Amino acid sequence: MDSSLLLTLITAGVVILFMLGVPIFLVLGFWVVGASLVIDFTLANIGVTLFEGLNFFGLLALPLFILTGDLIAAAGIARRMANFAHACLSWMHGGLGLATIGSCGLFAAISGSNAATTATIGGIMHPLLVKDGYRANFAAATAAAGGTVGIIIPPSIIFIVYGFIMNLSISDLFIAGILPGILMVTSMMLVCWWRCRRENMGEKSPLDMGNVWRTARRAYLGFFAVFIVIYGIYSGLFSPTEAAAITVGFCLLAGLFVTREIKWRELPDVLLRSGQLTGMLAPMIAVSIVMQQVFGLLGVGETVANFIALFGDNPTLVLLICMVIVLAAGCILESLPITVIFAPILAPIAASMGVDPVHFSVIFLVGAAIGFISPPFGLNLFVASGITGIPYMRIVPSAILYLGGLLIAWMLIAFVPWLSLGLIPTR
Repeated sequence: MDSSLLLTLITAGVVILFMLGVPIFLVLGFWVVGASLVIDFTLANIGVTLFEGLNFFGLLALPLFILTGDLIAAAGIARRMANFAHACLSWMHGGLGLATIGSCGLFAAISGSNAATTATIGGIMHPLLVKDGYRANFAAATAAAGGTVGIIIPPSIIFIVYGFIMNLSISDLFIAGILPGILMVTSMMLVCWWRCRRENMGEKSPLDMGNVWRTARRAYLGFFAVFIVIYGIYSGLFSPTEAAAITVGFCLLAGLFVTREIKWRELPDVLLRSGQLTGMLAPMIAVSIVMQQVFGLLGVGETVANFIALFGDNPTLVLLICMVIVLAAGCILESLPITVIFAPILAPIAASMGVDPVHFSVIFLVGAAIGFISPPFGLNLFVASGITGIPYMRIVPSAILYLGGLLIAWMLIAFVPWLSLGLIPTR
């Protein structure tokens, strides 16, 4: 049988498996093994590459930042940061909704995960939003939208993956995500404020500086954790891996001995949750390395480049096409498989058009993050549905306005490179 026909059948088969709910790691693994057999790519190479793909010191930051997110949730640090955000914003229309988005930004600055951000902040804030007069579906959509910055504001798990796959400095990627993350938070806050003012949702209360100060004092542990990560990496004092290890140690000690909300008997469960997520992500990264090799032998990158070349050599048009591809993929895939599959293909094309690799990484991952609230997949929408009990399809309409705000922010990030590169000393 012709090899191209076999590859088509294998690809169709794994797509069916994906639609049936088979884990994405197994789907990609089946495709890699099948494609390797078709093109006579030695299977012994798969085993070696899977091992060597994870034999990298920088990847230690991945499980450590995942554990950090679980620890700050268990230690009550996330709740205290949410209280501080509410104290600062309660005087505005939709103050509690704005506080939800602000809390997501603060939590993201420690955790690095979109799902963890949505689940943790949504679980804290959704009951309060409903009690304060917000529509339940809008409150759930607000938590889901806020969670999109979980992979953009450093530290970011997916930035670590992207940097490893594309051989870029993870420290540079972290710094590049700061201003775009802030812009995303700002755009969502503006959407929330406009919607709440138009529909008169949420009660306003006078700004109480005493309450702001009290909640800030209670949230100091969270601020210090953010300081450790950002200052340590930005100043060059720590590598991302070292910053992650120090932050884990700090959050663990804070939860055990300062807030005392982490009990010794609960610690194995916290470690198990983090281990389960790491066990899902690490094999995906290893498989991605083999997939890149197979793509190279199949000439996938050249095929996509030739397709994009049909639209001319206009850098702006090429960048827009790349963005459309990422956004379309984000509607049906999670950020990790998007990065694994498309980053090695699109990044060289963008670089050939003169787009800075670090700038493109931010463009790419912001587009993937927007996919978290883009139907039909929209992972954050499913997470919000799970923690609130509100059907997925009831949350989707309320998320559309946030989607529009994020798309505007994405365009600014794409066509104003300074937002991504301005804080990096060497750029």
